Amino acid sequence: MFIDSHAHIQLSQFDRDRDAVLKHAHEAALSTILIIGFDVETSLGAIELADKHKNLYATVGMHPHDAKKLTPDVLKTFRELLHHPKVIALGEIGLDYYRNLSPPAVQKEAFVKQLDLAEEMEMPIIVHNRDAYVDILPILEARGGKIQGVLHCFTGDVELMNRSLEIGFHIGIGGIVTYPNAKDVQAVAKEVPLERLLIETDCPWLAPQSWRGKRNEPAYVRAVAEKIAELHETSIETIGEITTQNFNRLFITD
Repeated sequence: MFIDSHAHIQLSQFDRDRDAVLKHAHEAALSTILIIGFDVETSLGAIELADKHKNLYATVGMHPHDAKKLTPDVLKTFRELLHHPKVIALGEIGLDYYRNLSPPAVQKEAFVKQLDLAEEMEMPIIVHNRDAYVDILPILEARGGKIQGVLHCFTGDVELMNRSLEIGFHIGIGGIVTYPNAKDVQAVAKEVPLERLLIETDCPWLAPQSWRGKRNEPAYVRAVAEKIAELHETSIETIGEITTQNFNRLFITD
């Protein structure tokens, strides 16, 4: 069995055929899909969808692109939503210095406020990071291991991976690992201890090489597992089993 630890199937890209996408996931032996929110609307959409299916879970959080929208009322809403039985993490939150759709100072303030909330609620986090390791890792390191989670869609090098592991975080690997020129991501996927690995799609974006340029979907997480199995010289079943155990240990506490 496999788990897609980062999907956005609540979005409009799946409105036309969402049931078929979920059927494809089941046929691909996915046991669980984690639906990621990135603002109030998508967080509520994730919860609504997760409520309809036993094997779906949700997260809530404010993406750094919209950090300026993280008002006290929104934080209050997130605090309330974190009590929902299908909500198992806070995210995706973090920093994005590639697009800078919110000023870096505002992004950092929003990130820290949501880290405070995660620590208060004892919830794991889903971290979005693009061109921002210089600030994200020190901010997380300063928490002294009080927060756990995953650095989703990891695109750093092995040195940054090791720093992330030292503070207790998991490494999320997605479809980029299948791209022929993704040497850093492949090096990380090869070196990461399997007990700290999660696999994901980040659908509808970043489809694996065989579907590159097309809409991604949870069933394609098998291609990620297949590439990682190749790099570790093990079976795709082993990768599926270990990453499922990792996901359950990090997110499912009951």
